[in-house]
Amino acid sequence: MTISQVYDTDVDDLWEVVTSAERIPRWFLPIAGELKEGGRYELTGNASGTISRCDKPNGYDATWEFGGQVSWIEVRLSAEGDGARFTLEHVAHVEDQFWDVYGPGATGVGWDLGLFGLAGYISDPANAPDPSTMQDWHTTVEGQTFMRLSTDAWAAASVAQGDDPEAAQARADRTYAFYTGTEV
Repeated sequence: MTISQVYDTDVDDLWEVVTSAERIPRWFLPIAGELKEGGRYELTGNASGTISRCDKPNGYDATWEFGGQVSWIEVRLSAEGDGARFTLEHVAHVEDQFWDVYGPGATGVGWDLGLFGLAGYISDPANAPDPSTMQDWHTTVEGQTFMRLSTDAWAAASVAQGDDPEAAQARADRTYAFYTGTEV
């Protein structure tokens, strides 16, 4: 899965936003650990891993360890126009039954939420939502609308890659239910 967005900032600032233990919690999750090449990190209540490459300000690579599984992330930063592009590639080898249930939205929606937080923080750092208050956002109309649009977009991407449209939408519906807490 690859997700990318251009932000209204320069590459050096974007580097600080996505690598600083002080700034990451302002848009994503609280983080602890050694945020350097070879260091381990832990996102509170989420993933942990090891940083395998750190190339300031171009990007970094790390493992993404969650739920007993290990996957890999690569973050690339580059100047684009008057802004800076953030590109994240997340490679996860998941069991077929997990893919059959949730499809690409399982991780895609989580990253969409992260980039939503990043956009809010970069556009107005003083008024960006506090991540600790966002825990119940999935129950709001705005949160549910965002997740519906995200899961449907991941279903469309899945169909564009050759998946059956009905199966892709069923996966999107289950992913939406998971993220909004409406699973039965």
